[in-house]
Amino acid sequence: MLPLVTAIRYVTPLREGGSLPGVVEADDLGTYVMKFTGAGQGRKALVAEIVAGGLARRLGFRTPDLVLLELDPVIGRHEPDPDVQDLLKASTGWNLGVDFLPGALGFDPLGWRTDAAFASRVLWFDAFVGNVDRSWRNPNMLVWHRDVWLIDHGASLIFHHAWANARKLFAGPYDVDDHVLTPWATELEAAEAEFAPQITEGLLREIVADVPDRWLADEPGFDGPDAVREAYVEILTERVGAPRDWLPELDVSGRRPDTASRRGEKRPGWLGGPA
Repeated sequence: MLPLVTAIRYVTPLREGGSLPGVVEADDLGTYVMKFTGAGQGRKALVAEIVAGGLARRLGFRTPDLVLLELDPVIGRHEPDPDVQDLLKASTGWNLGVDFLPGALGFDPLGWRTDAAFASRVLWFDAFVGNVDRSWRNPNMLVWHRDVWLIDHGASLIFHHAWANARKLFAGPYDVDDHVLTPWATELEAAEAEFAPQITEGLLREIVADVPDRWLADEPGFDGPDAVREAYVEILTERVGAPRDWLPELDVSGRRPDTASRRGEKRPGWLGGPA
């Protein structure tokens, strides 16, 4: 299981996105971005953070360390925002802590020396976990100490929001039209050759073991948390197997051959994509 620490001071809310995470200090002297079980996305967004973020880390991407954060809502008693107070009260107990990266800057693919190998590796990973939240509007990447860090994986693994239709929800090619790195992702075959052999049942079981039982309990259709873990392993193992029809085929300009001529529109100018 992930390390368990206790939040001892609520610093400030982060008013980006709809989940209203907050910066907190913990009893291990660390500072974390706390993601709340009581937020609108619920505990499944935190499960996705653990599973997708854990896989990203094991594939060699830089991602902030994760901890479980014990929350007593009394630490936010001086926070004047009633929405924050309600969120804290709704999130008593265990929440997810993401290591805070002080001074990190938002990723700009033009400001950073974006290359085909990096872009292709990120896009392949996002396609595998079904991450729909890496757009040019919100790349969910930070530059810290001259390295790029992947953050915010809660929108991945959409299938676990409706287990009865999980395979249908996870079927079909990943939509790359809105992905921030599509114009540079021209080496997907190399990314696949690197990553696919690494994603084994054993690796996936190691990752899902980090998810607390209490976030998997009472899932309809399952006989306990271990059964839910096995479902994650089974679906992700199937996904990495052949045929990988979820992975779009991009041409050398970073477009899907089947849609480039039909669409005919330009990407946002700052992306530098093909006209």
